[in-house]
Amino acid sequence: EVTLWSYHENEIKKIADAHENARYLSGVKLGNKMKFSSDLSESIKDAEFIICAVPSRAVRETVEKFVPFARADAVIVNVSKGIEESSLLTLSDVIRDVLPNNEVAILSGPSHAEEVGRDIPTACVAASENEETAKKVQDLFMNENFRVYTNTDVVGIEFGAAFKNIIALAAGISDGLDFGDNTKAALMTRGIAEIARLGVAMGGDIHTFNGLAGIGDLIVTCTSMHSRNRRAGILIGQGKNLNEAVKEVNMVVEGINSARAAYLLSQKHNVDMPIVAEVYEILFNNKPPRQAVMDLMKRDKKVEIV
Repeated sequence: EVTLWSYHENEIKKIADAHENARYLSGVKLGNKMKFSSDLSESIKDAEFIICAVPSRAVRETVEKFVPFARADAVIVNVSKGIEESSLLTLSDVIRDVLPNNEVAILSGPSHAEEVGRDIPTACVAASENEETAKKVQDLFMNENFRVYTNTDVVGIEFGAAFKNIIALAAGISDGLDFGDNTKAALMTRGIAEIARLGVAMGGDIHTFNGLAGIGDLIVTCTSMHSRNRRAGILIGQGKNLNEAVKEVNMVVEGINSARAAYLLSQKHNVDMPIVAEVYEILFNNKPPRQAVMDLMKRDKKVEIV
């Protein structure tokens, strides 16, 4: 039994009438048994699982609305990918901060909604510090088209999910500059090394970054035109400024806030993240993308596996 809630009453009415989210997922029909509501109390008061699927910047505000209505034993499953910019907390920590007594899980991995909604085979990972909770989420979502693995490394899963968007921006910028496959392969490979470096410094497991929420999500986000982060990067590489690129993509570009968060965390924990630093300079200090690439290429000589 599934209820889809939105605080936009007009939006949810349109979706209920058409059984389709024409704006964001055109052509995908939603199940006939699905319910639709703008009444949060009615939507979640009996829910065993509450799936939080809002932009990362809205997670705290949304979860705070759950407090009067959510069951004490409800599992909060977050599918948003990002870091809270003001606190630099992971989104699971944000949820725990608001709902300290509820179990929290993450569902992440290479999973563009445009493909999941059309039953294209997809694999993801359900993560929770409580292994039994991760298994419950695995059982809830797993079917013949959607394979779910489990993991207890919530930190690693969330850092991989959030920070691959920064590398996708970089890959898009590379495409916008008309660079080739060599450049993108280098960005992706060295990008996951940077993400893992910071993730391990924050307590994550190095093996997680070789998995679905690490290299898996990075591959799909850097190579697909479904990726709004890559599309925004292409526009920036072609000469548009940040605001122009975001306006043209017309959807939330999570890599922008994640770039600021990753940059600040790398400074705080003294972790070397040169690609992230150059993306930060392009986004927030108007550094010319071509110059950023040249500065990366001319860095001091390094040993690869460090």
